[in-house]
Amino acid sequence: MRILLTLCVLIMSQQALAQLNITIDGGSASAIPIAITDFVYPEGPLSTDISAVIRNDLARSGQFAPLAKDLLVEHPAADADINMGTWRLLKADYLAYGSIQSVSAGRIEIRFRLSSVADQKQLLALTLPIKTDQLRAGAHFIADKIYEEIIGVPGAFSTKLAYVTVTENASGVHYQLVVSDADGFNPQSLVTSKEPLMSPAWSADRQRLAYVSFEQGNSAIYIQNLKTGERTLMASFKGINSAPKFSPDGRQLAVTLSKGGNPDIYSIDLSTQAVTQLTTHWAIDTEPEWSADGRRVFFTSDRGGKPQIYQLDIASKDVSRITFEGDYNARASLSSDETYLAMVHGNNNNFKIGLLHRPSGTLQLLSKGPLDESPSFAPNGSMVLYATKNSLNQGVLRAVSLDGQTTNDLVLSDGSVREPAWSPLN
Repeated sequence: MRILLTLCVLIMSQQALAQLNITIDGGSASAIPIAITDFVYPEGPLSTDISAVIRNDLARSGQFAPLAKDLLVEHPAADADINMGTWRLLKADYLAYGSIQSVSAGRIEIRFRLSSVADQKQLLALTLPIKTDQLRAGAHFIADKIYEEIIGVPGAFSTKLAYVTVTENASGVHYQLVVSDADGFNPQSLVTSKEPLMSPAWSADRQRLAYVSFEQGNSAIYIQNLKTGERTLMASFKGINSAPKFSPDGRQLAVTLSKGGNPDIYSIDLSTQAVTQLTTHWAIDTEPEWSADGRRVFFTSDRGGKPQIYQLDIASKDVSRITFEGDYNARASLSSDETYLAMVHGNNNNFKIGLLHRPSGTLQLLSKGPLDESPSFAPNGSMVLYATKNSLNQGVLRAVSLDGQTTNDLVLSDGSVREPAWSPLN
């Protein structure tokens, strides 16, 4: 059943591939004011404004309120250049500043500092040597460090998104499986098809993507190696082959198969391709999601009459129901600490993104509907990414903070985007 195909050309291809454009809406009243000055670079502007990328990253998180560029009246390059009185007057809690020096052809060195304005204390100091074609990556790295130092959990700005784009022209409908930076920049197409592509899922090491393709007529599950371009066919049984999810240790793939006549949850050993049935029920069991320890699987089932989320203990085979509120709860996505479970929550054909606080059982709605789907937690648990439609009936991705106060829309300039998956941190 194993097939290897080389798709390196597709991985590197940028033809007809549009970047996601991002807009930020709202913000928390408790967002932390921070000044991120323009990094001093005597040799002139670089191709990417590093400071602007850092400001946008922090603003997207909903946790920070970067000072507007026209308020950045000073641009210190070193500690001796700082006048903390200026930043106190501007009501900034923190100040990020730095300088850039050329090291050699195509290489620079960023010297970055973060200080607490109130305490007049330096919190971070780092020197980052990078190539000039890595400017955005360097900016995301610095934003991650700022976020972790102040908030206390890792930032997720250096992570990746996987998603499916749908465009239409004279030759028909075209689907692409795309990977981009977390802010929508640097898109790369992995697979292009005239048949639907669905359900991308990341491995824990970010080296592989599992997904569903209909290119052979029936659904089939593939794994794509992002470095080599090799593609492995994992499941193409008669009937349904869908909803792949890598186990936390990367050794198994949880999937939905109907090869036994009814959709059930199975696991596939990635080294031997051995298939093990995990659920056996007359109902439809689908959309598996692993627990962090790999000992449990959450899944959607209508065994109670309507779609709800259940939990399977793999060792004991015990199944317990997790969701009870609403007519429809499906497509579970767990936060990294398993405190929260995001899902598609439906009532009266209005589908929104719900957030279940598992310790208390409290359900919070993060979106307005009516056709919101495919929630995916940020790997640091700070936001939920999902697919929805804008006022133009265009498929877009939307990230929302857990308090619902900040939203980011990622919009394709031509076509629709759907089926998002946020990568792990590693």
